[in-house]
Amino acid sequence: MSQPDWNTLLPALAPDTRVVLHAPTAQALARARGNFKNLTNAQPQAEVWIVANAQAVQAVVDAPEDMGPALPRVLLCPNTLRNNDLSAPAGVQVLPMGAVDALARMQQGGWVYIRS
Repeated sequence: MSQPDWNTLLPALAPDTRVVLHAPTAQALARARGNFKNLTNAQPQAEVWIVANAQAVQAVVDAPEDMGPALPRVLLCPNTLRNNDLSAPAGVQVLPMGAVDALARMQQGGWVYIRS
């Protein structure tokens, strides 16, 4: 059986591709950092954001420097911040609505959703 040629079977990403990486846990956040790095290196024209909620928010609050070059593209859930009496670190953006609401809106708007 021959192996498929994935280079010809998979279409190129459109220049205006928008990707949201969802990280609800500290482990998922670590994967999202790697996903962000790999995707932005491979597809520099893509718009990539990380949406963090639940336990991932605490991980960002505790060590924002761990996010590296992804830090300006991290969006924190305001519900998680409020429910855990946390504040967003300097340079980290907070969503205007809960993460699940934002993720639903982003997907409805054509964003590619990836659970890290």
